[in-house]
Amino acid sequence: MRKLSYIIGDKYDRQQLKSFLKNEVGLSSRLVKSLKNSEIGFLRNGEHIRTVDFIFAGDTVEINIDEGRNDIEPTFNEIDVVFEDEDIIVVNKSPFVAMHPTHNHQGDTLANDVAGYLLNKNKICTFRSIGRLDKGTSGLCVVALNTLSASLLSKEKIKKTYYAVAEGVFVGSGVIDKPIYRPDPMKTLRSVGESGDRAVTHWKAICCDGERTLLEINLETGRTHQIRVHFAHLGAPLTGDRLYGKERDDITHQALHCGRMEFVHPITKQPTTLSAEMPDDMKKIVKNMQK
Repeated sequence: MRKLSYIIGDKYDRQQLKSFLKNEVGLSSRLVKSLKNSEIGFLRNGEHIRTVDFIFAGDTVEINIDEGRNDIEPTFNEIDVVFEDEDIIVVNKSPFVAMHPTHNHQGDTLANDVAGYLLNKNKICTFRSIGRLDKGTSGLCVVALNTLSASLLSKEKIKKTYYAVAEGVFVGSGVIDKPIYRPDPMKTLRSVGESGDRAVTHWKAICCDGERTLLEINLETGRTHQIRVHFAHLGAPLTGDRLYGKERDDITHQALHCGRMEFVHPITKQPTTLSAEMPDDMKKIVKNMQK
């Protein structure tokens, strides 16, 4: 159970609780509705309060949020935790694991590993990832540990910086503004096509060895496989991308890494900046490019 406590100031003196919950805390209507059904969902000075009841300056309002239950089998593989508190956990995901259990991945995903990590701390939470990374892509992933942090920290509020190695020469910076669609609904493959949804990728070249370029990338939109599809469309697929490019001996996954993340913490409201190192195989490629 996540307990949040607030001292009511003059701004919300003699106002209904629902005004404070919506405008100050940022609770969604859906979450408010679920908490209304609990005797301890909302408390004023230790006593149950309805959302239509009035609150007063100096009151202590407590919100008790059920963290949910874990329906995912826990596994106990080591994970690289970059940040953790009562509301979120940020992990540097290995490129060799998928995010969620699927038909092809049972018991070998980040969700399983996070469940095991939390269980070791006597915590049981629903796995609520804010955004996702493809299998084969490494880097920072945010997992919300309760429904409030999940609703407040949507993926649109997280600024992510990716690093990628593309099989081509790029100089300076640029923007790729090409729509992406799914040619076959039975396959994960995406492609550029006018019938697709708008997709915008901003890139900046960091270094180039005459054949490949290390790029810093920011996304304006978040389409599935967006970075991989856009650079493949330019004839410069990401190094090691077996789906949109070709296999390589020096890396067994696409050279794509979410290395930096900026957001405002959903509960503390503190600006938060996190970073994570590339996996060793990608670091080795970049080091060789810089020789």
